[in-house]
Amino acid sequence: MARRLVAVGAAALAALGLVAGPAEASPRPPAPTVTWGVCDPDSGGGQAGGFQCATVPVPLDWARPQGPSITLSLVRRPATGPGPRIGSLFLNPGGPGGSGTGQIPGWISLLPKGLNERFDIVSWDPRGVAESNPPQCFDNLAQELAFLGDAQYFPVGAAAQRAYIATYREFGQRCARRDTQHLLAHVSTADTARDLDHLRQAVGDAKLSYLGLSYGTFLGATYAAMFPDKVRALVLDGNVAPSSWTGIGRPGSTSGTGGRIGSGPAAAQVFDDLLTLCGRTDTVHCPFSAGSPATTHAKFATLLDRLRRGPISFGGVPITYEQLLSQASDGLDIVQPFTSPVAGNSASGWSGLGTALEKLWRLRDTPVPPPVTPEPPPAGVGPYPGAESSTAIQCGDSPVAPTAHFPALAAQAERRDGPIALDALWTDEICSTWPVKAAAPFRGPFDRSRTPLLVLNTTSDPATPISNATRMVDELDNGSRLLTVRGYGHTVFLNPSACAARAEVAYLTGLTLPRPGTVCAQDAAPFATVAVPA
Repeated sequence: MARRLVAVGAAALAALGLVAGPAEASPRPPAPTVTWGVCDPDSGGGQAGGFQCATVPVPLDWARPQGPSITLSLVRRPATGPGPRIGSLFLNPGGPGGSGTGQIPGWISLLPKGLNERFDIVSWDPRGVAESNPPQCFDNLAQELAFLGDAQYFPVGAAAQRAYIATYREFGQRCARRDTQHLLAHVSTADTARDLDHLRQAVGDAKLSYLGLSYGTFLGATYAAMFPDKVRALVLDGNVAPSSWTGIGRPGSTSGTGGRIGSGPAAAQVFDDLLTLCGRTDTVHCPFSAGSPATTHAKFATLLDRLRRGPISFGGVPITYEQLLSQASDGLDIVQPFTSPVAGNSASGWSGLGTALEKLWRLRDTPVPPPVTPEPPPAGVGPYPGAESSTAIQCGDSPVAPTAHFPALAAQAERRDGPIALDALWTDEICSTWPVKAAAPFRGPFDRSRTPLLVLNTTSDPATPISNATRMVDELDNGSRLLTVRGYGHTVFLNPSACAARAEVAYLTGLTLPRPGTVCAQDAAPFATVAVPA
């Protein structure tokens, strides 16, 4: 999940215990006054326009609030009206490791209409992420990518598995050696929930209004449990059930976070559906279509067989078997093409994935260029957007199977779900050798808040299947309401439904929940001309 859910999946083949942690030892520091100003032109807020930026100090260790501090970066789009301002609506884009200051400005046009009229839209880089004191295990991103090499994708075969495990063991040890600030033990979800309550006070809200995506749903559930009297209205979209993250109450052998969520089987099922729907439409809407579901599945199987024999040259760049499957898995998250009118962020959607697969199909016999000796990484020091942030948060927070179990788990997953499920499983393995655990995690209980939350999920989410949303409602146990959206993609936010948007606005502005059992439709089906199956 450290790789799978970061940024709630914007990629689409780019190359083509039952108690809280230790209580705070001394009184919490008073909430600061936030001074909003002009954003850096190179930041997400600066590029988008209409946003303001700020920084807020928080304790490194909330058990020692008078000790060393770190700084969080924030971004805000003030309420526009008409209508009276309600307060601030905090957005978390997921991950873990998603940058609120970088992503939310680019996604603001996807926010349900009416929310920015009544709320200041506020997001932030959680501790250890982007502009908020990220851990840096190398001098720059080029050095990190050179170190990871083939381990940027899941391993195929026993030798590659051993190399992958060894690479990430050394990666964790390197990060621990460079952690002179002792940050890695203090980037847990519970630490971020404490930060969020501090930010709520800083913007002057008596209670929290919040929209959390993907991993942000677990953050929201954690906040509601740790600060049950400070909840106004929380929307959780694309859910990670608390038991999926903590492992508590989830017996049985699973790889780790992604295994408990069910991300591998979900991606396999949705990709199977993508090929079926692609085969039902024409090549205008899905260029990879071979005229029927059966022939399109067979075409993809032939492409995979070709890649097993070696990489295919795609514009002079070698595309490998494991790279195709990893990036195809990520490409399932956003069904319809999207371009931000304010920040230029874009995703090509399922049609773009079909286009990339067809290009690769046509290039399948193109010779791969000989390897080029890479230039040495340039000198310089970050911050850079590496794997450290997501890894430190997830691996410090969420339990995982022992390293030795993963080869057998991989063989089982491939037999049951096919090779596309391996990406989520081997992402879990990274945590099996991570050396630093969270100092003060929160393990529950998660049923402490009496304020009902609104829980959203698509019926065919490739990263967080709807079973997590059902468990989220059950584990909150406070009258929270599940609204399902019939369709595909990871989160309703990135795969819009006007019906669901109306329910979100009614809940966040008027505290009115939808009727029990409400089911909405997506605004547009995959490949535009194909109906979403009932």
